[in-house]
Amino acid sequence: MEVLVKLVSEKAGISEAQAKMAIQMVTSFLKDKMPAGIGNQVESFIGGSSKAGSSNDMLGGITDSLGGMFGK
Repeated sequence: MEVLVKLVSEKAGISEAQAKMAIQMVTSFLKDKMPAGIGNQVESFIGGSSKAGSSNDMLGGITDSLGGMFGK
């Protein structure tokens, strides 16, 4: 998550503390709006949790879930 915090901080011209707060708010919003499995994967991906697997594994799970939502 630290890489994302630095990127947001630099691109938006805000402090790292503000960037971290913004990322946490967006993550929480996405988690609340998405189906439970996908929301948890988003949180793990952004938070950098290693227990959830690699980013490729998580993105594969997300795309599989989205495919299921659209009948594919």
